[in-house]
Amino acid sequence: MSRSEETRSWLEEVLEGLPSEAVLEKGTFRDQWWVVVPRDQLLEVMKELRDRRGFRYLSDVTAVDYLPRRPRFQLVYHVWSHERSALLRVKTWAEGDPPGVPSLTPLWSAAGWLEREAYDLFGIEFQGHPDLRRILLPPDWEGHPLRKDYPTEGPVWDLD
Repeated sequence: MSRSEETRSWLEEVLEGLPSEAVLEKGTFRDQWWVVVPRDQLLEVMKELRDRRGFRYLSDVTAVDYLPRRPRFQLVYHVWSHERSALLRVKTWAEGDPPGVPSLTPLWSAAGWLEREAYDLFGIEFQGHPDLRRILLPPDWEGHPLRKDYPTEGPVWDLD
């Protein structure tokens, strides 16, 4: 069995080990696995992946704006298993106005910075985050520049 086939088999077992209602969709593209989970089960699934499945490293949190779709924003979490050298993308949809998902800071302290970036650039609220504020832009900045409806010309600067 090749390394790629071994990883594929192991990841299939990981996904099958999650509660059936916690996996809305799953798939692979170029040997990179992804799974979509319900927003209300995100913390439970991520805890299971971390504690029992070996995905102990949260390497990234980002979002995708699917305007005009509703819900509009999908969160994408990259978790890594060092023991298997395997990456898994966990996705969920942010709902509400403002859009939001539970914070993963209780599971990974690194989520604090990553969630602040998604908040700053997309305007997604992370419920339970201990210090949710802008991280890249000034505190008084209006809007979220990675949203598809953000003005492409940006702010007008008065240099006089």
